[in-house]
Amino acid sequence: MKLTSAVLLGLATLSCGAAAAAAPSPLLVIHGGAGVERKDFSAEEERAARAALTEALRKGHEALMAGKPALDAVTAAITVLEDDPTFNAGRGAVFTHDGKNELDSSLMDGATLRAGAVAGVHTVKNPILLARAVMEHSPHVMMVGEGAEMFAAEQKIEQVDPSYFRTEKRWQQLQRALKEEVAGQPHADLETAKHFGTVGAVALDREGRLAAGTSTGGMTNKRYGRVGDSPIIGAGTYANAQCAVSGTGWGEYYIRLAVAHEICARLQYLQETPAQAGQEVIVKRVPELGGDGGAIVLSADGKASTPFNTEGMYRGWIGMDGVPHVAIFADEKLKMPGE
Repeated sequence: MKLTSAVLLGLATLSCGAAAAAAPSPLLVIHGGAGVERKDFSAEEERAARAALTEALRKGHEALMAGKPALDAVTAAITVLEDDPTFNAGRGAVFTHDGKNELDSSLMDGATLRAGAVAGVHTVKNPILLARAVMEHSPHVMMVGEGAEMFAAEQKIEQVDPSYFRTEKRWQQLQRALKEEVAGQPHADLETAKHFGTVGAVALDREGRLAAGTSTGGMTNKRYGRVGDSPIIGAGTYANAQCAVSGTGWGEYYIRLAVAHEICARLQYLQETPAQAGQEVIVKRVPELGGDGGAIVLSADGKASTPFNTEGMYRGWIGMDGVPHVAIFADEKLKMPGE
């Protein structure tokens, strides 16, 4: 039987329509750290945090709408958060026991499983850009300390004087920590401040590719070369073809549970949703070990979740319509895509 040109045109139209319907809807989810407590928050600080989250979402969204890969959206969003002193990443990072700022970051491309990470750098303005350079321009996955900074210079990644990262708020947090350490009576509020503030992003682009990235200043009063989960692929950051995760919390526990990979494995092998996997790992298993924190989780079918077990977590998402959705505290109901 011969098909008329009209029938052929109709079939072609149906085929194109089905392809368009199946095309992924770009999506970006970000966090600025768990452990936020309302009593420690001024109205001005809250406004600044919400504005920074909104700006990060808009920058990442611009990349997605321009047809760029998820990696670009993740990098763009995290760069904004690293530049804002509100967060414990880049400018505004916490201080080590020795009064220094040590920065860690990682990035992973879910489509290829390529990854890059840096740890213990002191002069790199945007560690997420260096992590990407490690991934794209070296045969390695992680570089640390002086070697990472030498590589940054070779790659012409912007470096700054260490004083750039200092903020008075973080310096005073260290002074309190040192005094309480001497007294042998760590204060609960300070313990909260020690472990949180990491920033991160996960994205899904028009081609269905996923990516994840994380950046942090670590924990207040850390010493002896301590590295947390943020630059460790599988612990603080992970992405594959089905899932992307960025974590924020007490790194020692996230490393022990391989939190980011564990969440993605539950999606892949147990067919759980981001909300189900996040609930099991972040809300149940991490506290069972004695840790706390949060994460952002995004699946290839456009479902997202922002599980956390603290009073608050800086978080937000933006979809195709370009409307930023931002929340900070646990009692703010932020409806996520796919819920």
